[in-house]
Amino acid sequence: MSTEPAAPGDSAGRLGEERSGPSLPDLMAGGTFVVLGLAFAIGGSRYDIGSALRMGSGYVPLVLGSILALLGAVIVLASFRGVDPTVANADRGPIPWQRMGLLLGAVMFFGFTVGGLGLGPSLLVTTFLAALAGHDTRPVRAAVIAIGLTALCLVVFVVLLQLRLPILGDWLGG
Repeated sequence: MSTEPAAPGDSAGRLGEERSGPSLPDLMAGGTFVVLGLAFAIGGSRYDIGSALRMGSGYVPLVLGSILALLGAVIVLASFRGVDPTVANADRGPIPWQRMGLLLGAVMFFGFTVGGLGLGPSLLVTTFLAALAGHDTRPVRAAVIAIGLTALCLVVFVVLLQLRLPILGDWLGG
């Protein structure tokens, strides 16, 4: 085997190793996207679809499911192009369990407390937790992000879109 890097137009991978078959992780991920996308699209098509200007309850699931299935098909097709061994065996580092836990906790906190605390406090805590999940984000920066995003969301949803969501919930005397 040659230890020379592959030429720019050469189909072989680096270090002379040849590409072999589809990338199993890409194939599995793409297949999952296709199956989920088709499930949502088929499920959404059973409801009133309407049009782009007058969307029915099935419009968004049908469109987003179709887009997801299309992107999954692109990933499946791309998986058959072969895998560069240097990329396939790259060290991606440890799984960031703490960050994933913070994001999951933030979403669950919002879902469980938006009715009782109201939109303002729930958004503030949710965005603070989600901002802490960022790489090297300190609490002060997370607080600034949370305050800014909460203010923006309140302006957009309550003031501009006039959604009837209580800013302060029953738990806070709102």
